[in-house]
Amino acid sequence: MALDYNIIGSRIKKARLAKKYTQEDLAEKIDVSVAFLSRIERGNSHINLPRLNQICSLLDVSEAYILNGASNDSQNYLEKDFAELLKNCPPEKQKLIYNIAKTIIENN
Repeated sequence: MALDYNIIGSRIKKARLAKKYTQEDLAEKIDVSVAFLSRIERGNSHINLPRLNQICSLLDVSEAYILNGASNDSQNYLEKDFAELLKNCPPEKQKLIYNIAKTIIENN
């Protein structure tokens, strides 16, 4: 499974905002430049595991949540991510995604 750095960055940003940290605040705490943190949040820069662990500790989120959306709070952890994904798709792509999902479900 390939990592989607755009989603990882988006989850980091969401967790940062939930803690009411600015990019400057978090960058200072993890000893990186604001530009580097911005690239991580946009998915334009890869993040290593020690840095990810450091960020997760500061933001009180699990690495599992950042990497794959898994949360101890919800069994349907992908629901929000999936809804966000669909919201940004044009109607014809939404229909295609629906048909693919329906086919997969019907064949299981």
